[in-house]
Amino acid sequence: MIEISAELAANVWQVRAAVGDELAEGDEIVVLEVMKMEVPVVAPQPGRLVEIRVAPDDVVGEGDVIAVLI
Repeated sequence: MIEISAELAANVWQVRAAVGDELAEGDEIVVLEVMKMEVPVVAPQPGRLVEIRVAPDDVVGEGDVIAVLI
């Protein structure tokens, strides 16, 4: 199980993947927005997305778990 965390405090702008999706390394899961900049959160390795812990307009802090891959 791989927990994918936010690297910075930001707003969740878009959720681009869904639970059950098979992801390749580099696939976008979520797009964060900070200071008018889009920051993609990507899969660090191939796997199946089993959990998304955020929704659009949520606020995340640095280190918050955004999604879980297996």
